[in-house]
Amino acid sequence: MENDLPSLAQIQSARETIKGSAIRTPLVRLNSREAPAEIYLKLENLQPIGSFKIRGATNAIGHLSPETLARGVLTASAGNMAQGVAWRARELGIPCAVVAPDTAPNTKVKAVERLGGRVIKVPFEEWWRAFETRAFPGVDATFIHAFDDVNVMAGNGTIALEIIEELPDVDAVVVPWGGGGLTCGIAAAMRALKSTCRIYAAEVATAAPLAPSLAAGSPVAVDYQPSFVDGIGAKVVFPQMLARAQQLIDGALVAELDEVGSALRLLAERNRVIAEGAGACALACALAGKAGAGKVVCIVSGGNIDFARLCEILN
Repeated sequence: MENDLPSLAQIQSARETIKGSAIRTPLVRLNSREAPAEIYLKLENLQPIGSFKIRGATNAIGHLSPETLARGVLTASAGNMAQGVAWRARELGIPCAVVAPDTAPNTKVKAVERLGGRVIKVPFEEWWRAFETRAFPGVDATFIHAFDDVNVMAGNGTIALEIIEELPDVDAVVVPWGGGGLTCGIAAAMRALKSTCRIYAAEVATAAPLAPSLAAGSPVAVDYQPSFVDGIGAKVVFPQMLARAQQLIDGALVAELDEVGSALRLLAERNRVIAEGAGACALACALAGKAGAGKVVCIVSGGNIDFARLCEILN
């Protein structure tokens, strides 16, 4: 499994590959002195597509040959990876198709369509099958996996390079866990650069398969409940992603749905940051003291939230 992890050299190379598409995002202190730790926010919601996904998508596509690119690209995503792939596909002038669950928020679907992507909405089980088969019937294109891909993880790992450069004495990093590509990419870089830094995955209680899977030592299926935290969460963890997590992270933290809502409001009130549910999940865990004390970095993974839903949460 170690060979299926991105090396520090691959992550450093990814930084050059994504230059010009992804930006270096700010690392800012949370404006809350009542917090149980010195919390910092890595604002990936400020990426051109409003999410960190542009990093992994751009790096993965950057490793394809011109002949392969000409066929176009395909991905399975609830929204953010779809936007990352569609953004890069538009830059390259190639076709892009996206398999999305029928629960995907319209805000994200419309964003993909604005970028020129063709969205195919299917039931959840059919969507999840596309992750497993890395294909979709009737679409002849190269599949870009949202998380189970070394080049995607290497692109995501560039976030860790930026954190270490700006906060070398970081004590812990809390990362939202969806499929695991963001957590494992960041953790792979942090283990190479600062092995003493604690790395935690953050899940929402309505869709949290990682925590029980780590405890059991094998994938455990959970009851998945759709919510405003639509960028992370699933019924089960991919076995290969669990194996990576077991060697890379210090544990999985779980936030209740109301805790994520409170964190989302705090981000808006104190730092004037608009985050989606997934983007506030790491902060929710840190605010509850689950990541411990010291200098704790929370990855605000995205800000693509429907404004009507945001207003409901803020009120």
